[in-house]
Amino acid sequence: MKIVNVVGARPNFMKIAPIIEEMRKFPGSISPMLVHTGQHYDDNMSRQFFKDLELPEPDVFLGVGPGTHAQQTAKIMVEFEKILVREKPDLTLVVGDVNSTLACALVSVKLNIPVAHVEAGLRSFDRAMPEEINRLMTDAISDYLFITEKEAEVNLLKEGKPKDKIFFVGNVMIDTLLKNKAKGDSSGILSELHLASKNYALLTLHRPENVDNEDKLKGLIDILNEIKKRITVVFPVHPRTKSKLDNLGVSANNGLKLTGPLGYLDFIKLMSEAKCVLTDSGGIQEETTILRVPCLTLRKNTERPATITQGSNMLLGTDREKILKEVMNVLKGKSTNSGIPELWDGQAAVRIVRILIELSGTNAFSQERC
Repeated sequence: MKIVNVVGARPNFMKIAPIIEEMRKFPGSISPMLVHTGQHYDDNMSRQFFKDLELPEPDVFLGVGPGTHAQQTAKIMVEFEKILVREKPDLTLVVGDVNSTLACALVSVKLNIPVAHVEAGLRSFDRAMPEEINRLMTDAISDYLFITEKEAEVNLLKEGKPKDKIFFVGNVMIDTLLKNKAKGDSSGILSELHLASKNYALLTLHRPENVDNEDKLKGLIDILNEIKKRITVVFPVHPRTKSKLDNLGVSANNGLKLTGPLGYLDFIKLMSEAKCVLTDSGGIQEETTILRVPCLTLRKNTERPATITQGSNMLLGTDREKILKEVMNVLKGKSTNSGIPELWDGQAAVRIVRILIELSGTNAFSQERC
């Protein structure tokens, strides 16, 4: 069974790593191939992530690079089609919700190659988010839907997906986190940045709704200036955010530590030792839940409701008073107890690969597509 596994952006690396590792345990059943579209690509950062996650070098690197959503998606489709025509795989496996996910799924179904979507069914119900469109469209055309939480099944059933194509397997992001937590603990990043455990807040910002709107970004910087009076803020700056901060004259100072993008193990260490995390990232909402670190999400919605109902996540939007109030609550030790969502146990990839082997044994991949 030849399976083409697709990555395109850094969050995909953490999701695909445990799946590839598990597939390689069954050489008699699965022949895995790794395709990196190059949607997000920095040579140094990609090399560091592949090293941290012990990922094999990609079998194919498409090198599509940046562009508008339309340009990027189209480039990926053109180049990925060549790979599928040449390799004739039995299945394409895509993860997450980036442009590469949708582009490669669409090319596959056009060639009558079944698609498995890992992290299916998540919904923010905000179609202004490009990721929401990618999620909706990928799930609509995928044959096998692997979900991280029960709410995702509710969403998929409402959208008309057959129940026997939905598999509750847990969260591969958590597989990667749990596997690498001990290695992350040995990172020297706190010493490098002259930080003490639980004596700083960690901030990430990258969503267009927050960083491309100058007024909203100014408002967040104003909130940041208040927070740093009370606790040091560490801010690894996403490349698309850096130019925006430069335009606003934001620079490092005594209460604010700006860094470039960090490797996976260094970032795990920073997250696990932070007093709290402020973010607009989806994956970080999940990781902080497992680490039991208070997460203050700077968005008006989330596609990961389990991180709120069971985890350590609070949805605050960009409301100044709400954010400052919750930061003060955390600093006073008033953070609420949190639990671990069902099946977030480090075994999601094992379940996924077992299901794929079982499906292969029933000749499901060669049957008429659903």
